[in-house]
Amino acid sequence: MAQRSRTSDVHPPAAAACLARSVVTALAEEPTLEAVTIDRQLRTISVATLGRANVASLTGRITRKFEAAQAADLTHTCSLLTGEGDCAKCDTPLSETERRQVTIRHGQGATTIARVTCPTAPKFWRWRDIPFPKVVQRDVEFLEHAEEHADEWQIQLAAAVLCGVCGIAGYILQKTGHDAMALASYMAAYLAGGWFPAEEVWERLRQRAIDVHFLMLAVAAGAASIGAWGEGAVLLFLFSLSGALEHYALGRTQKEIRSLFREAPKVATVLDGSGGEREVKVELLQPGMCLLIKPGSQFPVDAEVVKGQTAADESNLTGESAPVAKGMGDTVLAGTINLWGVVEANVLRPASESALQKIIHLIKEAQQQKAPSQRFTDQFSTRYTYLVLGLSFAMFFVWWLGFGLPAFNSTPAARSAFYRTMTLLVVASPCALVLSIPSAILAAIAWGARHGVLVRGGAAVEKLAEVNVVALDKTGTLTTGELRVESVESFPPGRETEVAQLAYSIEKLSTHPLARAITRYGRQEQLEPLALDQFESVTGQGLKARHEGAAVLLGRREWIVAERPAAIHSESHTRTSTDAGSSEVWLARNGLVGRLVLRDDIRPQARGVLDELKQCGLRTVVLTGDRRATAEHLKRTLHLDEVRAELKPDDKVAAIKSLSDAGDRVAMVGDGVNDAPSLAAAHVGVAMGARGADAALEQADVILMHDRLENFLAAFRLSQRARRIIRQNLVVSMGTVAVLVAFALIGKIPLPVGVVGHEGSTVLVVMNSLRLLLAGTLSRAPRTGGKPEA
Repeated sequence: MAQRSRTSDVHPPAAAACLARSVVTALAEEPTLEAVTIDRQLRTISVATLGRANVASLTGRITRKFEAAQAADLTHTCSLLTGEGDCAKCDTPLSETERRQVTIRHGQGATTIARVTCPTAPKFWRWRDIPFPKVVQRDVEFLEHAEEHADEWQIQLAAAVLCGVCGIAGYILQKTGHDAMALASYMAAYLAGGWFPAEEVWERLRQRAIDVHFLMLAVAAGAASIGAWGEGAVLLFLFSLSGALEHYALGRTQKEIRSLFREAPKVATVLDGSGGEREVKVELLQPGMCLLIKPGSQFPVDAEVVKGQTAADESNLTGESAPVAKGMGDTVLAGTINLWGVVEANVLRPASESALQKIIHLIKEAQQQKAPSQRFTDQFSTRYTYLVLGLSFAMFFVWWLGFGLPAFNSTPAARSAFYRTMTLLVVASPCALVLSIPSAILAAIAWGARHGVLVRGGAAVEKLAEVNVVALDKTGTLTTGELRVESVESFPPGRETEVAQLAYSIEKLSTHPLARAITRYGRQEQLEPLALDQFESVTGQGLKARHEGAAVLLGRREWIVAERPAAIHSESHTRTSTDAGSSEVWLARNGLVGRLVLRDDIRPQARGVLDELKQCGLRTVVLTGDRRATAEHLKRTLHLDEVRAELKPDDKVAAIKSLSDAGDRVAMVGDGVNDAPSLAAAHVGVAMGARGADAALEQADVILMHDRLENFLAAFRLSQRARRIIRQNLVVSMGTVAVLVAFALIGKIPLPVGVVGHEGSTVLVVMNSLRLLLAGTLSRAPRTGGKPEA
């Protein structure tokens, strides 16, 4: 069975329709939708997709399609779903054409409606579940248009203050005998304090669901019904005040994320062939167009500098405030600022595919992905809400009939059973529990984004703290990745330019770090690219192409010898060698043999970062495709625990799996296309830089936006800190509930005190999570060593 993952709840409005009929309609309208399973016992709807589907959009459309139908299906059993024929409540039964286009299978309380397809297609379906409506927990809202709600906390705070003022006025008026005016003041307090919670309740009720807002309003209404207006006003004041503070805290987190992205330019200056300038909308820019970017303006899209020099401020993408020098052949990224030079740059990709847009998409995706502990608390809190409702209902009768307390009217000697029930409802509500984890996760994501560390969701925040082995690629990770061509040799001598030109022409079609270095060298030497045919990339070995009918091979020496045994044969070829700190690429074509020697410097920070990782109790392993001599040189220089050399991409995956099978939790750090399988196989995949390959970015759980290895250490410590705060929040929230419920059950806590304890714990866990935003740098070496948190 394909993997299943949970999506958002379905919220149907009141409408009459047949759910099975809407399934058939959805299959006809949604080309990526293949099947829908409706389980009447588990009360879930599962959807299967095939190919590249926009899951969020598809789920939303299917949800809307089912909304009207589900309300009816919750109150009757559709005959199509039980195999008893057409549904009696469906206005239009399935036609013969529709029946031929779908299959309907029944079994074990579930019905699957699928489009007719080939027998092998179901093997490639991906399933996702959409649960039926239920009592929903209070959740953290991740706002798609957060700017529109940025100041909402101020309005909520004003309403809470007004509620408090009116409540105090009502209390004073009541004590001085002005009962009518006191009642009016209390009603004003109710209106001010209950306005925003009532909006939430109305939205939930329209979705046939309830949450803690409903419980709080119900308790306030119950207090008013027995004349305890003061207690109800205190409840609404504290509840609305905590809501305002929560919105402030979460708004602060959203503001941290939004501040990363300046407003992108709407138009760009395009140069035509004659040097003329014209303004073009950014969304219309196409690869190959030449742009003119002036000082102080933003780069509208990802582009490559072809003329001029400047420096770019990339802090909004990478978290690095130091300007980055840009010259001919360098890549500039959308959303970054051209600081001082006038440059011309060729568009590399459309605006919708820029690094900036990828990052914005990843951050939005990260905010929606839940941590394992949050998924547990979500499930627990839903069941817990039902338990609280049932317990409160039962305790009302226990106090009333069992202990002989007054049912509704309290006396000076004893509080009524109804009063105690309302107190129990308040103190047992799981507000703090539900907020304890998502508030910490969102704060951690925001802190990371502000400091050049993009954590893709709550699962990554928690998992990174579990690792005990860090596997690293060499090129672009431990080294700068900015390879430079040190020398070009030819055999026979004298044809070095021809070797360089062939290498430049074939490497223009590749994205490997070696290819970038050779391509940059070719542009600097102003070499003319040659026309090549039948280009082929041989994974882990090199590149093939044909020029004027002759085969051209570029790659590892051993591979070229295996492909062309006669190509590298002379004594001069075999004697040629490179030192341990260099890399080489060999080329062969029709009697011409050449070698390009490249050097990639070790990052200055690498030694210090690896030493700090060891102090944290982490073992370091390097997985590289380089020669054994180069890997051993790296091991001696950086004091690595282990190196594995001459690995192909599948060998790296095998190495990750062997470490995992031995019981280690592995974080793999890489940056290239060849690292993508290893990132996917690791417990946590970490990609280096916004400039990293798309495949690596897609597979990574953590992305270090600037090419700074020390940011991995910051990400690791951020994960540890977030886990500590999550645990603190869980202890506070569950401990507070346990203590307050115990006192409520024995009747030793008045409603106002219960409200203070309940709302106080909720605010406390949110503010505790905010400490993650206020943390300074997390990349300093620890004072003492120790094992990472389990």
